[in-house]
Amino acid sequence: MMVQTLIPLPVLIPTLAAAATLIAGRRPHLQRAIAQIALTAVVAVCGVLLYLSDRDGTLVLHVGGWDQAIPGMGPLGITLVVDRLSALMLVVSSIVLLAVVVYAIGQGIRDGDERQPVSIFMPTYLVLSAGVYTAFLAGDLFNLFVGFEVLLAASFVLLTIGASADRVRAGISYVLVSMVSSMIFLIGIALVYASTGTLNLAELGVRLTDLPPGTRTAIFAVLLVAFGIKAAVFPLSAWLPDSYPTAPAPVTAVFAGLLTKVGVYAIIRAHSLLFPDGGLDSVLLVAGLLTMVIGILGAIAQSDIKRLLSFTLVSHIGYMVFGIALGNELGMAGAIYYVAHHIVVQTTLFLVVGLIERQAGASTLQRLGGLAAASPVLAFVWVVPALNLGGIPPFSGFIGKIALMEAGAANGSALAWTLVAGGVVTSLLTLYVVARVWTKAFWRTRADAPEGHLSQAAPAVLLDDGEDIEYADREGVGRMPIGMLIPTAALIVVGLVLTVAAGPIFAFSERAAAEVIDRGQYITAVLGETR
Repeated sequence: MMVQTLIPLPVLIPTLAAAATLIAGRRPHLQRAIAQIALTAVVAVCGVLLYLSDRDGTLVLHVGGWDQAIPGMGPLGITLVVDRLSALMLVVSSIVLLAVVVYAIGQGIRDGDERQPVSIFMPTYLVLSAGVYTAFLAGDLFNLFVGFEVLLAASFVLLTIGASADRVRAGISYVLVSMVSSMIFLIGIALVYASTGTLNLAELGVRLTDLPPGTRTAIFAVLLVAFGIKAAVFPLSAWLPDSYPTAPAPVTAVFAGLLTKVGVYAIIRAHSLLFPDGGLDSVLLVAGLLTMVIGILGAIAQSDIKRLLSFTLVSHIGYMVFGIALGNELGMAGAIYYVAHHIVVQTTLFLVVGLIERQAGASTLQRLGGLAAASPVLAFVWVVPALNLGGIPPFSGFIGKIALMEAGAANGSALAWTLVAGGVVTSLLTLYVVARVWTKAFWRTRADAPEGHLSQAAPAVLLDDGEDIEYADREGVGRMPIGMLIPTAALIVVGLVLTVAAGPIFAFSERAAAEVIDRGQYITAVLGETR
């Protein structure tokens, strides 16, 4: 019973903290203290849940005691489930969310504009955190949908904070795409309920097998479209590079590192628990290949580091889809490990871009140069996660990719081998992209940059469209607050832990993958032995 009381805490703690920070809106120091204490507590709780789920197996809480309301039926109320997969996602996401809020506090929350409503940042950020945890804990499709909608509401506020023209345009595009995804998800939920009479994931794992194959495939396709939009799987990814780069650095970091992985998590659950017959695996493999290749080609064409990283984010979602679609244990283990790696590394890189903007006043390669000489610390915090993203041995990116390549080779099909080749090419092109940032932003002198004179202490510049004013002389340029450096360095350390402790962490991923593929463990834990 004591263990069960821990399960809802990752949702309850940030929700209550959001209410407290909203009440303390006129006391920013109290707001920040509440947020940091709450998210630190969530990290501790998630760490305990990770240990308990690995030791004891899947943990289940039927909220309100509705697990046996009507004999012969599945749970009627809200079911929260913690297995090894969800526990790992909870731990990694809680670490990232804590690091980003500390970074935001070090930055001053705002992004160089006194008009930004900083009092609303903390409550909204905590609501976003609660939405992420709700999605990872949800034991039924409707509460998974609720988690996504909480994310949507909070992320729209964070994306448009400051209400600049660029952010509002990006926010409108983001919310429209998200609403379309949500409507498709609702249609999928309606189809599932009409076909089975339940939305509980464990009960669905039993009842969906009784449906005709064509009906199962149609329902899976609808859910895949909804989850594919949220995960930014090609061709449903065009919205992402235009939405994320306009937000403040902390917001962009947590969006890029974490939110798309909630969609990937949903794909894993749907593929393994609800539709394990592999009916759409070939479609997923093709989508994974196109996501990898087209995403990295888009990154090569970018000159702004934020947009460049947004395209690499899309590209590397393809690796995760690749592992999921292979359908074997090694592929799933590689996908799970790669999700954890990518959350940490991608978040770190976007935080580093925020440091670059503080140091040089810009994130466009045409305006950057000489950063290695100006700030060796900044050069270090860029190069370590950049090499990790590129998959250089012995970093965790290399380990995850090797596992996926081995799983593809074990599959042996022509399509799987094509994915292996595509993964190798994408990795090499990723290394080229991050090396290009290094040579232009860090290695060459600022005098060699085409617009280097605009990157720091320059007057306001009117853009060509005559609509917006871009200020290169932003407040704080040339200074990197220690409050921004410390959480960035902490995430670099977490990324290195994924490398140094790769053996036990990947072994945990293999246990999580075995548990995910053997869906009987999940079903039995939720429904009981008699089911």
